[in-house]
Amino acid sequence: MSKKIGILFGMEDTFPWAFIEKVNELGKGEYTAEPVKINELEQGKDYGYSVIIDRISQDVPFYRAYLKNASLNGTYVINNPFWWSADEKFFNNCLVTHLGLPLPKTFLLPSKERPDDTTEKSFRNLEMMNWEHIFEEIGFPAYMKPFEGGGWKNVYRVENPEDLWNKLGETGQLVMMLQEEIIFEDYYRVYCLGKKHVHIMPYEPRNPHHLRYVTESKYSGKELEKILETIKDYTLKINQALGYDFNTVEFAVRDGIPYAIDFCNPAPDADINSVGEENFKWIVEHAAQFAIEMAKKQKPGKQNISWGSFVKDSIVK
Repeated sequence: MSKKIGILFGMEDTFPWAFIEKVNELGKGEYTAEPVKINELEQGKDYGYSVIIDRISQDVPFYRAYLKNASLNGTYVINNPFWWSADEKFFNNCLVTHLGLPLPKTFLLPSKERPDDTTEKSFRNLEMMNWEHIFEEIGFPAYMKPFEGGGWKNVYRVENPEDLWNKLGETGQLVMMLQEEIIFEDYYRVYCLGKKHVHIMPYEPRNPHHLRYVTESKYSGKELEKILETIKDYTLKINQALGYDFNTVEFAVRDGIPYAIDFCNPAPDADINSVGEENFKWIVEHAAQFAIEMAKKQKPGKQNISWGSFVKDSIVK
């Protein structure tokens, strides 16, 4: 009997079907792939998947619950739904500071509007923010973006304190990060699969979405070689610490130093129309190989949950 590999997805149309086709090609009948099929969710019941790749549960709470139940029943879920539920971008930054990697200076700001069902008394521990120190550390222009979420939603470039107040007024109950602007000579987006496979892509975030991967490295020769080696090393360290099996990391290179800009993308863009044919081929091939590898290792009825070194080291201690 073959082992089932499922993929849970939403509106995307190119990666899921190519992934399914590639798994079925490589699996040779021993491992088969299909879209995850859900017509009920009973507590504690095993629905028979050895591996599931999750591309959509960040937007659909029902799916997140389905994946947690699947994990408890032995499904290897890519990415771990328990950690994904707990993680967010600001914590990512905090953790990476402890790894000793270069980062933009970053501060977290309280939401402009109070959360529902709170009053002024709910914030008796919160004093006036030390804006003078924050602005001195960050400098202007700067970037302001939500501490969780993605897709370049609600990302602002702020020119000065007045501009920040105005744009903060548009953010409602969102909790925002204020981040130093890295004036970069080069920029890269990096796929990381299985905490071991790395694919580095020149990337231009200032281009229209469909043209962001249509660019080339600005460095060359030994200097470029060193930068790419450093990016690979940093990417592996970040994903091994966080425990993500399918993620992208973004680096802005300033004066030859790669700064980790964004590394909480556990359902990263994998559409052929944006990433391009070469990058698409790499991600499909390696995602299929990794899913089969995990299906081979998966033990039915046992918990097959991947945790990063941050959590594993904490448990050991």
